[in-house]
Amino acid sequence: MDVSELQSMAKQERDRQKPHRILCCTAAGCLSSGAAKVKARLEEEVNIAGLTQAAEVCSVGCLRFCGHGPLVAVVPDGLLYEQVTPENALSIITALQGKATEAILTDPHHPFLTHQMPIVLENSGKINPERIEEYIAVGGYQSLHQALLEMTPADVVTEISRSGLRGRGGGGYPTGLKWATVAKMPTGQKYVVCNADEGDPGAFMDRSVLESDPHRVLEGMAIAGYAIGAHHGFIYVRAEYPLAIQHLQTAIHQAKHYGLLGSQIFDSPFDFKIDIRIGAGAFVCGEETALIHSIEGGRGTPRPRPPYPAEAGLWQCPTLINNVETFANIVPIIRQGADWYASIGTEKSKGTKVFALTGKVNHAGLIEVPMGTTVRQIVEVMGGGVPDGGTVKSVQTGGPSGGCIPAAELDTPVDYESLLKLGTMMGSGGMIVMDDQTNMVQIAQFYMDFCRSESCGKCIPCRAGTVQLHQLLSKFVNREATLADLEHLEALCHMVQNTSLCGLGISAPNPVLSTLRYFRQEYLDLIDQGQKSLHQPRVELGR
Repeated sequence: MDVSELQSMAKQERDRQKPHRILCCTAAGCLSSGAAKVKARLEEEVNIAGLTQAAEVCSVGCLRFCGHGPLVAVVPDGLLYEQVTPENALSIITALQGKATEAILTDPHHPFLTHQMPIVLENSGKINPERIEEYIAVGGYQSLHQALLEMTPADVVTEISRSGLRGRGGGGYPTGLKWATVAKMPTGQKYVVCNADEGDPGAFMDRSVLESDPHRVLEGMAIAGYAIGAHHGFIYVRAEYPLAIQHLQTAIHQAKHYGLLGSQIFDSPFDFKIDIRIGAGAFVCGEETALIHSIEGGRGTPRPRPPYPAEAGLWQCPTLINNVETFANIVPIIRQGADWYASIGTEKSKGTKVFALTGKVNHAGLIEVPMGTTVRQIVEVMGGGVPDGGTVKSVQTGGPSGGCIPAAELDTPVDYESLLKLGTMMGSGGMIVMDDQTNMVQIAQFYMDFCRSESCGKCIPCRAGTVQLHQLLSKFVNREATLADLEHLEALCHMVQNTSLCGLGISAPNPVLSTLRYFRQEYLDLIDQGQKSLHQPRVELGR
């Protein structure tokens, strides 16, 4: 395929589309609420009303207002219906004819929607993720063409570096620097790996991108392959995401069919293929060296670094590993330029960040905001605060690797450095709101139980330390702890943090340490009162 064929396909698809498009979210969240039945009923009502020439019902990805699903949008009318049932279908169709509707319309000026800045999610909820033609119609694969035919590999690396993009998997390592490191490795076999092993409780950002816009990730990976000199990519996706896997398989097949993956892409010398590897549910495989072992067919356990994957990764070859959201940022950066992207966000944290907003909040769902947006803006303005007039007690970010932000710090901007100062981290993008009824010691216990279960067992500090930390936290929850246990808990956290092999063990104590930092009194209140007096400081009396 050449660029003229790509442009012709885009025009044909735009011409094919009907004046009115009724977009049904069929991502996992809405499907679980009955979206398939809603879509089928809408199609039936369009046929009955004789509107098949004027309107079409389309499956699309996530419409973001997940807590109010199933969701249906109508374009170009600009309408968004929430909590749609099959019984609402007739009302939605008659509304196309100017009649009153009984379905629940979302306010188009709702803060949850108006404060977003979709870059990663720009196509989410707008295109059918299983039709490559719709992706191409909105400019898909133009960035890959631009990179291959108008830029050198070094130009691509420079553009990504200048954009200021940092890895969205949690660590925030400069993406351009990582690409440059792999690109400088000696010529030979290299690999590109997309880490889609999203496993944090309450996180569904990467899943939504893969379900809603899989070609965007494939295109980003192909651009990365060209930039670093790799011809083979792998997407490592967790088995718990069957819809994402299905959409990826379809997208890869379609891209191969049109010559957008495979040999001599756009009649250039560049070849690139992508394979899917399905994880077996191990959280530790989100760690890049454990992920590498799993792709190779081994047990998913981490190894010491150096050497880093950029030097010796898959089968000891130089390997570039980025997560889904990082690759999804590549296409718009190439299309609109590094300066455009660098103008968004803060001085050290450029661009936008996608968050899964969940927990005790009125409006849960998927949001994308510029870096530097405050936690308060996300939780209280966009999310609508706590239901039933409650108050925010804490916001947990970064999953089991992160920590808890107290209500007093809600004006903290969301960027890598600011969150680290609070003892938490960006992580992949989970954001869980807790109200004033939440027991923070139980929250720490929950995350430690998760880390204890997910430890691979390779290193003793993590294998034994997480078990002992969970036992100590259980003593507090059961009101059996002493002041000595509190001292032991804190010391053990630091030991596990400083001696574990990989990021799972190193970060496992973070939820405990952050709750000790901001909610220490809750631990003290749970100490057994009879035991407390046994551990008071001794006073030596003079003779």
